[in-house]
Amino acid sequence: MLTIDGSHLEGGGQIVRMAVTLAALSGRAMEITRIRAGRPRRGLAAQHVAAVHAVAMTCDATCRGLAVGSEGLTFSPGEPRKIGLSLDVGTAGSVSLVLQAWLPIAILVGGSITVRGGTEVEHSPTIDYLEHVFLPCLRAAGGVITLVTSHRGYYPRGGGEVHMAVEPSILKPVTVAERDPPLMGICSASSNLPDHVAERQATAARKRLHEELGIDAPVQLDRRMEVSTGSSCTVWYGAKGSTALGRRGLPAERVGTRAADGLIDAIRAGGSVDVHLSDQLLVYLAQYGGTYTASSVTSHTETMAWLLEQFGYTITINHDGVVEVRA
Repeated sequence: MLTIDGSHLEGGGQIVRMAVTLAALSGRAMEITRIRAGRPRRGLAAQHVAAVHAVAMTCDATCRGLAVGSEGLTFSPGEPRKIGLSLDVGTAGSVSLVLQAWLPIAILVGGSITVRGGTEVEHSPTIDYLEHVFLPCLRAAGGVITLVTSHRGYYPRGGGEVHMAVEPSILKPVTVAERDPPLMGICSASSNLPDHVAERQATAARKRLHEELGIDAPVQLDRRMEVSTGSSCTVWYGAKGSTALGRRGLPAERVGTRAADGLIDAIRAGGSVDVHLSDQLLVYLAQYGGTYTASSVTSHTETMAWLLEQFGYTITINHDGVVEVRA
């Protein structure tokens, strides 16, 4: 049985989520030890448990240690199969990260999943980033994937609900080049807040992008009355994106400007993908081949490359100037 050190390098939930995904893809039993051992809250959180459940139910896996707070997990996969799932994270934990764990298996066999939790959560991609930055790269390689956000969920109450459906596909190499002209846009969302909050976020983001880069990005406003209260702004240009979340006391204009500034920095830094997308695409690069460039190598990218090596995949990262990632 393969043993994975859950505290290695970045040492976060990424190792848990993607280790079970790779185990399911390879059919190889494994155990994860010292889960999040270097974090203030060690062990599995609710969103990690939900992600493992999603993968386990798709391949009839046997699990031991699958509980909130557990610092060790064994995962013995069966044969992946097409299935329809419904999961509730139980908190405002990230729906996006659960979907990213499940998706590589679903692309092989098809299926659908409904996940309830947080759609805009700190330290994870917003659901709009998934739709406008991450998924277009997989669709361009042949993935048939639909995403519907029925409800938005913000910290601390959550309450978001997202449905993803996937047709079985064999992807082409996931090669991401700088698009000309690139797809671009701004999605400004709010829940239980006055309509002007989303409008002010979008206006500030659009103004900053125009002033700094000459970009006139189209705007989508998504204003809802949901269980939770919050706001977000997601901006994208090609395979690069940036997000910012609202909070009490932070002016809406600052939210929009922060999102825009993150994208401006990513564009000026070079590369065909942003540094976050770089590590999110690695599992597909390992499976199907391909190449892309990024401005730098993050700890998440290093961790994912190391984890892929444990399962027999080789990722080449060329650090000569702009970073080239290839498989």
